Amino acid sequence: MVHRRHDPDVCGVTAAIAVIEGKWKTTLLWLLESGPHRPAALRRKVPGLSEKVLTDALREMEADGLVHREVYDVLPPKTVYSLTGFGRELAGALGPVSDWGHRRLERLAEAVPPAS
Repeated sequence: MVHRRHDPDVCGVTAAIAVIEGKWKTTLLWLLESGPHRPAALRRKVPGLSEKVLTDALREMEADGLVHREVYDVLPPKTVYSLTGFGRELAGALGPVSDWGHRRLERLAEAVPPAS
């Protein structure tokens, strides 16, 4: 069975969503847009994100070509993650989607009747 992120017969939007689906990947992409981060720094910036889930998300993002993992040969070991060119391209493409999402949230807030 071919996963939908690798299936050439899937629409482009579905293929893109398959790469960023999950609770934390868009947040990590957004944080890494500002520059390289160590895993501990990412965890501090995202309350509720466990070390295991962070590691799994970063590994998936690395496998999808969105992030680069740099391991420095020092003691204690130092690992830094940064966006690849492909990851920066995706982050740029998500900008208009983010804008649309904020407009949607504003519309939803306006549609809520005031509390009595």
